Amino acid sequence: MRGLQSVSDERFNVKRIGIDTGGTFTDFIMVDGETVRVHKVLSTPENPGYAVIRGLRDLIGENEEKEIIHGSTVATNAILERKGAKTALITTLNFEDVLEIGRQMRPKLYDFFAEKPKPLVPASRRFGVPERTSKEGEVLFPVDLESVKRILKQIQEEGVESIAICFLFSYANSENEIAVMNLARALDLPLSASHRIIPEYREYERCSTTVMNAYVSPLMNRYISYLEERVGPSRLKIMQSNGGCISAAKAKEESVRTILSGPAGGVVGAFQVANLAGYPDVIAFDMGGTSTDVSLSPGRIRTTSESTLEGFPVKVPMIDIHTVGAGGGSLAFIDSGGALRVGPESAGADPGPICYGKGEQLTVTDANLFLGRLDADHFLGGAMTLDLSRVIPRIEALASRLGLTPQRAAEGIIEVANATMERAIRVISVERGYDPREFVLVSFGGAGPVHACELARGLSIPQIVVPRNPGILSAFGMIHTDLVKDFSLTVLLRGEELRYERITGAFGSLDDRGMTEMKGEGIEEGKIILERALDMRYVGQSYEITVPFSHEFREAFHALHQQIYGYANTEKPVEVVNLRLKAVGQTEKMPVIKGKSGNPDPSKALIGQKEILFSSTIYNSAMYDRDRLDVGNEIKGPALITEFSATTVIPPRFLAKVDEFYNLIITVE
Repeated sequence: MRGLQSVSDERFNVKRIGIDTGGTFTDFIMVDGETVRVHKVLSTPENPGYAVIRGLRDLIGENEEKEIIHGSTVATNAILERKGAKTALITTLNFEDVLEIGRQMRPKLYDFFAEKPKPLVPASRRFGVPERTSKEGEVLFPVDLESVKRILKQIQEEGVESIAICFLFSYANSENEIAVMNLARALDLPLSASHRIIPEYREYERCSTTVMNAYVSPLMNRYISYLEERVGPSRLKIMQSNGGCISAAKAKEESVRTILSGPAGGVVGAFQVANLAGYPDVIAFDMGGTSTDVSLSPGRIRTTSESTLEGFPVKVPMIDIHTVGAGGGSLAFIDSGGALRVGPESAGADPGPICYGKGEQLTVTDANLFLGRLDADHFLGGAMTLDLSRVIPRIEALASRLGLTPQRAAEGIIEVANATMERAIRVISVERGYDPREFVLVSFGGAGPVHACELARGLSIPQIVVPRNPGILSAFGMIHTDLVKDFSLTVLLRGEELRYERITGAFGSLDDRGMTEMKGEGIEEGKIILERALDMRYVGQSYEITVPFSHEFREAFHALHQQIYGYANTEKPVEVVNLRLKAVGQTEKMPVIKGKSGNPDPSKALIGQKEILFSSTIYNSAMYDRDRLDVGNEIKGPALITEFSATTVIPPRFLAKVDEFYNLIITVE
């Protein structure tokens, strides 16, 4: 199999496999003592588990011991496609419509026809219970248990599959939620209570996140159980959105934490690769089959607890990732105004792009093949042949409608897709106070290295890093993840309470819980790291900034506020809203493959010549096999570099060098 690499490390006496399920392909990377193997199979949208099992059978025997870290799209797709469990919400009486009311803010302020997304739980399955807890945590009215019993009977009669419980101020005192849970257990249904999922201030976000967990958990439970039954004697872990993994059991219970698990693995992998190569400030650019995910890491991987999915807030920590509907499988079409559009609709894994043999609508991949930026005989290392003859008449038909040459129409598809991705990178950099020229662009995903150079040129990013096996980098990131659990506590401290010693004491319960749960996962105490952070704001503000907890936490807040918003007021009082604790259980990492500097001549890797179109000009370009490249080799554009998981395009006036870690470091000559 292409992509085989020789390494040696006695720590990996158990096979360790990272699996990333994407919209078009499911990616695998396996570390087995002395070897690293990579593999890809077409995804199976009807049940992503089919592709997972198929790929595992290709790689390894079913009954061999292995550790699997898996990034799943099951939870995400359940929400996007509205195919989650039939869910009921039990909440405080007269607050049943919090999910529907939401916040005053409108994402499209001047659109009179904008519609809010329909709640995951309709009004008929939202039930109010007489109870009340004060904001200080005092139980003013205990739960009306008779009312709860009547509600549970109705829930049972309606065939509800999952229950969410969210009461006012339960983050301060969970007594009333626990009382309802104790009664609801008799129904033997999955229960999601807000004090366990997200014990934090803000009732709408807390309710939305709890409901989302209830909505996706039954599906994740079935999916994970399906895998556990078929992968044999394995230790199965699930990738989280925060860049760490959790046990399969915890993922079944708190599935909302896995919503961005695949893209999170990519950011971890990109940050790992770039740091090893000597680049601390990273823009991760992951272009797959259906979408592009970008994330900015200024010396550290940034997380946020202010994310949304399909218009619903998700208030659990996750890597700060911005996603746009531009991928290799994104469909190109002419809109009602006669303009060329690309995405967000995608051809997916089935039927896929036209050149795969089944699709009928043009995609970005088809345009790249037409322009010569992919080679029909070297896709997936030659394991899959692309059909250019099916693409040509469709490109010609599109060009005729646009009044362009076929070559210009194909270039137009690429330019529109690039513009979408360029805007995405500006959102995470320029719009947040960062200059992209001070970062390195780490390009990965099956389609990323095809577009990376043109994107970097448009944004004036000076260097591009294309790691080895870029199409597998998300799976690679997964086998580099640690076990991570996030804990939070709303404290609302201000004034005299904002003392370092007072806050340290308030972290005590979170520290104890973090250590206990990590030890319960089998992590030795010496490999447990507790990272503390504070959600802070100026008194009177509505939203917070998360800063690391240290003696200088005030100064850190002012500095970060200045960077994000362009001003800071050191005279204005601040308050701490939430305490955050990240418990990290360190795991063994994949050994580093490092070579010695050699000859810059890449001729041993030359496999042919190919005509490629750049800026309406055809260039006779060299084509190289990346597996034959060695440290120190230099390649001047225009050129095409093929490997099993991706193709890298080097346009004219770009220079690629192979560094000691076998990355391609690309710069403008």
